[in-house]
Amino acid sequence: MNNTTNDYLSIVLKQRPMIDLRAPIEFAKGSFPNTVNIPLMSDEERHQVGTTYKKEGHDAAVILGHELVSGKIKEERIEKWVDFIQAHPHALLFCYRGGMRSQITQQWIRDAANLDVPRLEGGYKALRQYLIHSMEPKNLQFDPLILTGNTGSGKTVLLQEVENAIDLEGLANHHGSSFGGNATDQPTQITFENRLAYMLLQRQNQGYSHLLFEDESRNIGRSYLPKDLYEYIKAGKYVLVEVDLETRIQNIHQDYVFALQDQYQALSGKDGGLLQWKNIMESNINRIQKRLGAEFHQQILSSFLEGYHRQITDNDFSYHKYWIQLLLEKYYDPMYEYQIQKKWDKIVFKGSYEEVLSFLKKKTTEKNDRA
Repeated sequence: MNNTTNDYLSIVLKQRPMIDLRAPIEFAKGSFPNTVNIPLMSDEERHQVGTTYKKEGHDAAVILGHELVSGKIKEERIEKWVDFIQAHPHALLFCYRGGMRSQITQQWIRDAANLDVPRLEGGYKALRQYLIHSMEPKNLQFDPLILTGNTGSGKTVLLQEVENAIDLEGLANHHGSSFGGNATDQPTQITFENRLAYMLLQRQNQGYSHLLFEDESRNIGRSYLPKDLYEYIKAGKYVLVEVDLETRIQNIHQDYVFALQDQYQALSGKDGGLLQWKNIMESNINRIQKRLGAEFHQQILSSFLEGYHRQITDNDFSYHKYWIQLLLEKYYDPMYEYQIQKKWDKIVFKGSYEEVLSFLKKKTTEKNDRA
């Protein structure tokens, strides 16, 4: 019985859980949403089989593979697959090309537990190619809207209140600026692209005529948008949210001081996490030294270190607002004003946070009538 599926769109839309049978080293380079890595072979086992294949050919490699994954090792791996499948009855299996590894696993599960689990036709490679093609402009069926505004305007929070939005920063696990890193790592580029393709397909299937994106450069930390997709989005219309300076300072203070410190402390403990946050922020300030200029860089750095000192000695977080205000007024805002002038003729709406939110929510009612 050859139970396979190549209904890739359905897999994406239904967010079907999948077992990635590839070795951990392959999985670490990138995989799909809703996927767990329960490999048929460990990295070392895969290496041994690959070496044998090169030296002695296919048949010898297959024999070695069965020898390496046998007995207790085989039983333990089957048990892990079966446990996942029983917890996720609609699960799929895949290896790199949908060939021997997934066929063997499929048969072992059938023999051991009488479960007939479908495998992904074409494997990882086929679904990955499908997702890449789905992001090509010729396959996109929406008009982009781009949410722009000064740094600290709450654009990401606003995006999360709108149904037809795609949060690129969330997918990339990065806030998109020199200070935008989180305590946890960004995904690999492959995983970022796969997440993005899933989200695009899901949003388009909901029929929205417009999809909303935050105004980003092509690079979001070390993640980057495919070139053609980036240009397609940037050709869209802009919506400008206008927020006063004091609110923006408060937003940055909350996100980059309180929230980011909490992230590091959750991973490294209170004192260790705080010190790690301080070192990362100091490194970020130093990284943009040339753009700030020597004198302004020293002013920002001294203000940041004074804010850190007051926090740890007096539990006073308020001085952090001083360096935040300096960065906004003298660095980010002039840079933003220059950029927005080049986009002025493409702005279709501007207003306060509440006014922009109301405008964007109306846009979610406009459905796509493209073929």
